[in-house]
Amino acid sequence: MTIASQHDLRRQFRALLESNTCYDAASVFDPMSARIAGDLKFEVGILGGSVAALQVLAAPDYALITLSEFVEQATRIGRVACLPIIADADHGYGNAINAMRTVAELERAGVAALTLEDTLLPPKYGHKTTDLIPLDEAVGKIRAALEARIDPQLSIIARTNAEQLSVEETIGRAKAYQAAGADGICMIGIRDFEHLEAIAPHLDAPLMLITYGNPKLNDMARLAKNGVRIVVNGHAAYFAAIKATYDRLREQRGVGPSDLSAKELCIKYSTLDEYRVFAREFMNVQE
Repeated sequence: MTIASQHDLRRQFRALLESNTCYDAASVFDPMSARIAGDLKFEVGILGGSVAALQVLAAPDYALITLSEFVEQATRIGRVACLPIIADADHGYGNAINAMRTVAELERAGVAALTLEDTLLPPKYGHKTTDLIPLDEAVGKIRAALEARIDPQLSIIARTNAEQLSVEETIGRAKAYQAAGADGICMIGIRDFEHLEAIAPHLDAPLMLITYGNPKLNDMARLAKNGVRIVVNGHAAYFAAIKATYDRLREQRGVGPSDLSAKELCIKYSTLDEYRVFAREFMNVQE
C-alpha cells in the first residue's frame, strides 16, 4: 500500500473540512487497523484517547496514559497511515505550555489533526470527571497549540462538552475557540438534531461530532447540512477485537464462548470499578 506524506495527509484532511460532506471516521488503534481503514477507503481515521488507554495500559479513560505513551502509539500508526488520522489529545496533557509540547510531539508523529478539549483533566479533588476548565484558560490552550505547530496544514480542533452546557454556553465557548483560530469545533453530548440545529447556525468553523452511534443523529446528509464534516460513531472495531480475543482464548482453553459483551469485558479487564473506588475514596471524585 502507498503511504502518503504527512503534509499531503494534512492537506487531505483540510479538504474534508472545507467540503460540503459529512464523513464517518474509522476508529483505529494500531498500524494494522489503520491499514485496514485505508484499504476500505475510509476518508479519515481517529485514534481515541480512551482506546489508547485500553490498548497501551489496559486502563480506563481516567487520564492515566502519558503523552509519551500516546505519542508512541500515534507514531506507530503514522508510519503506515494512508489516510488522515485525528489524534484525540485529551486536554493537551496539562496546561497551555504542556499543550504546546503535545502539538509538537503529535505533529512529528504524523497525525493530520488533533483535538484539544476543555475538560478538567485529570479531575481535581471534589470535582466531577466531566467538569470544564474556565473559558479563558481553554482559549489560551488553543492559542498556544496554534503557536506550537510548524506545519500550517496541521489542524487544531477545539472540543467541548455540549451535554454539560446550555445551548448559549456551548455557542459562547465555540465562538471563542473560533476567534482564537481553531480550525474546527468538536462537540460531544449533542442529543439530537434539534439540539444541533440550535447551535450550528451560530458557528462558522467546520464541526466534528462524537455521537457514539446516537440513532437520533443518524442522518449524514442532515449532519452535513448543519456544517458537520466529521462524525465519530464510537470505537466498535476495537471493542469487537477485545470480544473476539476473549472468545478465541476461551475456545483454546476448551471452555467455549462467553455471554459477556465487549463493554462488560472492558470494564472487567480495565479494572474500571477499582478505579472508581479509588477516585471516590481518595479524591472525592464522582462520575
